[in-house]
Amino acid sequence: MEDSTKQVKKNPLFLIALGLGIALAVAIIAFVIISVSLNRKANEAIEANEQLQLTNDQLQLANEYQALNVEFQQYENQSQMLINDSIVVKYEAAKSKVEKLIQELNNEKKKSQKRISQLQDEINTLKGIMRHYVAQIDSLGKENAGLRAENQEIKSQNRQLSNQVAATSSQNKALTERVVLAEKLNVTGVSLRGLKKNGKDEKNVTKAKQLVVTFTIPQNNSTPVGEKTIYLRIVSPEGNLLEGGGGSFPFEGGNVQATARKTIEYAGEEIAGIHIYWDVNTALTPGDYTVELFADNYRLCSRHFTLKK
Repeated sequence: MEDSTKQVKKNPLFLIALGLGIALAVAIIAFVIISVSLNRKANEAIEANEQLQLTNDQLQLANEYQALNVEFQQYENQSQMLINDSIVVKYEAAKSKVEKLIQELNNEKKKSQKRISQLQDEINTLKGIMRHYVAQIDSLGKENAGLRAENQEIKSQNRQLSNQVAATSSQNKALTERVVLAEKLNVTGVSLRGLKKNGKDEKNVTKAKQLVVTFTIPQNNSTPVGEKTIYLRIVSPEGNLLEGGGGSFPFEGGNVQATARKTIEYAGEEIAGIHIYWDVNTALTPGDYTVELFADNYRLCSRHFTLKK
């Protein structure tokens, strides 16, 4: 039996078969080892690719968040237009959550789809708040633009009204002035002459004993009737007022000295040949004399006359 076994072992075919079996076993073991290694590397590659994709998604979301912040800051100075700032509070709360998630993801060595999805949801919430915020700002902006246009129109109407009032006031003032002027006494035919002691004309002013101013008050139905005091002022060529018993009278807020005066009764009808006399009490010189007549706080006339020697 032992001899039979020894013979088999010494058989070349047996030895070849045994060698092939061992080689096959080694090949199988090697294949298994290589397969396991390749499978592990494939899984690692897949996982690395997934992590890279998740990191890329996180980066895109972070960029999206930064863009939202930039847009929000553009409208931030208009937040005072909002009646209440609850929307700003909501935005700040959502913003805080996004920043916290981004910080946590930056610190995590291994990204998870769940956390990236959570970040996406928070940013979507932020977007929704942002859209509502911008819509509200735009709506208020349009309302304010409308109010500004309406206010501008009101201002324009007020300016037009002010101009109309000013024009009307000016017209009323001019009308009042015309009415006042219409009420003023008028004088015509004013003259200045020198008189002798007997009342006749004296052509040589140096010899005159009296000066007489003659004039006519024409009819004027607009002038109030009644007693009128007419004040006369005569100014010499030297610029001195010829003084007498004329007293003084009010004029333009002050008191003015008169040369002479005369009181008449005016009934609206013409009064011709009114004379106001002044007795010479100082030496007179040839030259230009100024004659002024006043009544009711008006200057009725101012005339110049040349008296010769």
